Order: sequence, then structure tokens, then C-alpha cells
Amino acid sequence: MSDSIYRVTEIVGTSTVSTDDAIKGAVTRANKSLRNVDWFEVKETRGHVENGEIAHFQVTLKIGFKLED
Repeated sequence: MSDSIYRVTEIVGTSTVSTDDAIKGAVTRANKSLRNVDWFEVKETRGHVENGEIAHFQVTLKIGFKLED
């Protein structure tokens, strides 16, 4: 097994449905722009409230992708 070097970028996913949906959407979108996405880490979860109800969820993610040789 060879060693790997990763780059990390930070993105924010949003959803009106759930935090899981926000994470899945963010990772799916990151895969369209980045090659070799290997992992993610949830850094922060927050949301927006309108009229006493949750309007949407925001999840800040670190995305790790392997650098190519």
C-alpha cells in the first residue's frame, strides 16, 4: 500500500429537507468538480428559521481528495 497525499477543501451544503440531504447534495456536487474524493468531515451544522419553523439546513463540510501523481 502506497502513501497518499490529500488536499482538503471546505464547502457548505444546504437543504430544506434534512442535514443528511444537505450532506449528500454537497458530496454529490463536489464529485462533479473534484477528482478522487475520498472522505468528508462535518465541521458545522446550522439552519435558518422562518416564522418559528426550520426553513433550511446548512452543513459545512471538509472534503478530502487524493492528489494525483
